[in-house]
Amino acid sequence: MDKRRRITEAEALEFHSMGRPGKWEVRPTKPVTTQRDLSLAYSPGVAVPCEKIHEDPSKAYDYTIKGNLVAVISNGTAVLGLGNLGALASKPVMEGKAVLFKRFADIDSIDLEVSTEDVDEFVNCVRFLGPTFGGINLEDIKAPECFIIEERLKELLDIPVFHDDQHGTAIIAAAGMMNALHLTGRDLKTAKMVVNGAGAAGIACVELLKAMGMPHENVVLCDTQGVIFQGRTKGMNQWKSAHAVRTPARTLAEALKGADVFFGLSVKGAVTPEMVKEMAGRPIIFAMANPDPEITPEEVKSVRDDAIVATGRSDYPNQVNNVLGFPFIFRGALDVRAKTINMEMKIAAAEALAALAREDVPDEVDRAYAGRRLRYGPEYIIPAPFDPRLIVEIPKAVALAAMRTKVARKPLEDIPAYEQALRARLDPTSGSLQRILDKVKKNPRRVVFAEGEEERTIRAAQAFHNAGYGTPVLIGRADCIHEIMGFLGLADDFAEIMNASMASHRERYTEFLYNRLQRQGHLYRDCVRMVNQNRNVFAACMVAMGEADALVTGTTRNFSRTYDDLLRTLDPKPGWRPMGLSVIVAQTRSYFIADTLVTEVPTPEELADIATQAAAQCRALGQEPRVALLSYSNFGDPERERAVRVREAIKVLDKRRVDFEYDGEMQAQIALNYERMREIYPFCRLSGPANVLVMPALHSASIVTNMIAELGAGTVIGPLLIGLSKPAQIVPLAATAHEIVTAAALAAYDALADQLI
Repeated sequence: MDKRRRITEAEALEFHSMGRPGKWEVRPTKPVTTQRDLSLAYSPGVAVPCEKIHEDPSKAYDYTIKGNLVAVISNGTAVLGLGNLGALASKPVMEGKAVLFKRFADIDSIDLEVSTEDVDEFVNCVRFLGPTFGGINLEDIKAPECFIIEERLKELLDIPVFHDDQHGTAIIAAAGMMNALHLTGRDLKTAKMVVNGAGAAGIACVELLKAMGMPHENVVLCDTQGVIFQGRTKGMNQWKSAHAVRTPARTLAEALKGADVFFGLSVKGAVTPEMVKEMAGRPIIFAMANPDPEITPEEVKSVRDDAIVATGRSDYPNQVNNVLGFPFIFRGALDVRAKTINMEMKIAAAEALAALAREDVPDEVDRAYAGRRLRYGPEYIIPAPFDPRLIVEIPKAVALAAMRTKVARKPLEDIPAYEQALRARLDPTSGSLQRILDKVKKNPRRVVFAEGEEERTIRAAQAFHNAGYGTPVLIGRADCIHEIMGFLGLADDFAEIMNASMASHRERYTEFLYNRLQRQGHLYRDCVRMVNQNRNVFAACMVAMGEADALVTGTTRNFSRTYDDLLRTLDPKPGWRPMGLSVIVAQTRSYFIADTLVTEVPTPEELADIATQAAAQCRALGQEPRVALLSYSNFGDPERERAVRVREAIKVLDKRRVDFEYDGEMQAQIALNYERMREIYPFCRLSGPANVLVMPALHSASIVTNMIAELGAGTVIGPLLIGLSKPAQIVPLAATAHEIVTAAALAAYDALADQLI
């Protein structure tokens, strides 16, 4: 596997197989716990909506999932860049596409793998399944069959049919090109363009740009046999013929002479620096072959420092990423019950993307790129995938275009209300976490993995390195670590290895530790023993003395012992109270639970501190905090002694005049159900359901988060250790390699944040 992909086979397989195999599951949205529930969900209650839909088919959108359900369908004849792998082997890709639909646009999706390469059979299969869905996303179907299949399904079905390999790439590339033309002082109607690759994506790009106003004669399309010119007969089909032009050029190199724009949807190395030299001034180069572009940005810059370059890769600026398009295009189409996704809707999506890149970048996006300001210019012509504005601007533009072209069966009546509904669909936390990780990639850190002889730790360290987060340092015996690496089939050059008992600087660490602990009952020999034999202490000394940026540990000892080890070396951050914070990502909303690690039974003052720090972390992750201090009582009912601490904490917060919403004491069912809160307790200060839950004691916090994790009610991130003077994370004993990587990356981010303060 290409090392530049930075993901190993083992990592990928572990990710797809851990827990429940695959990447999604089906869950009910209605209660089905009692006999009455079952009677309503199925027989006899289900007969009522059946009759209503029979009378009026449009009622299916009101009584079923149809209006928010997209099928991702493939026959596996063009899987990624791997070729014809067959229907079954395409399933991981289709599952992944379904996950992206949910993650970015809150669209429910199901993958269907159709085991046939016969166009008629494929069309009939999808056609007869059509009534199930609100839209069809075709994926990884080879050309020219993909053109035929899409066109025929559009004729047969009255729901959106969209082949993302064609149109998704075209829309994102067109958006970037519009901005590149603007920056270089060009016009779409006069620019001269060369497209290399006459497959589905290449032809779709040409068709879209011509629909947007680029003249037919200004576009030269090339394939593996050279220029597609009028009169050529070899290797032609009706779709290529439609874009043949009169030109003396016969090769890609000849076509590129004097060209303003190049679009590559072909193969690595198709363009040379010499070809780039022959292009017009300030050339625009979109090298979109994956995983490796037709020409790298470095190669372009070596001969033309005035070029604007885009690729399909995330490790270069201006990534042409289809996730910027298809979730939001379908979101807009579904919301107005569009009959199709027409050319006007695609143009509207491209124009909205282009316009978004020209606007000021929100702080939450900008903060993710330390050292690189995201401002409209040659290295920022396409919005970042995690820009929170995408979920509003692109669906709105698509929906309005559908309404203008009369394909919307349910036109929007209140645009501002629609915009608000779109904002409410997605939880900002996941995007914020990704932006944090992106920031670490831009500023890699040196992170100590204290339990370096553990297999999970070694695999996590490699993943940390491969992800570009920084340099992992494994603490342990080198021979033992190398043996495990060999057993796992891993290279041994991704991490530094340090044996505490043999380290040259252990004497400095011992002196440092002795100066801290000599008045706490510890002899010098005790400190020698701890530095030589306790890997947590050794790792903490490295971080404390500035020889590493952060540390992660926890897989071999329980939290209390590990935490005590760290406290021997690391102090609490001035003005902070060490605490644990768990992030629960549930459906489209995240919750922050504290304190999940440190303070067993907090006092009112401690509860106030915990609430304040948890609110700050919530805000840092993109949400406005609404803090509920939980108890088994609601505002004095029932009156119990243990609830008094929580009530007193509210008074402490009142005196501090904090800048976030808070209230309590209250039960979780009140804190999380805003309608019930307003009905029963209209005086409650919260303006919506709580997203920060401060627990009355450590045991309750631990029980809740562990139950949620095990019951599958949400994804639990953490608990995260907050409030130490140096970044350190303690993972649970049963933490997976994936969880260790996340903890290490978050520790690295803390180190970076401390550096920037």
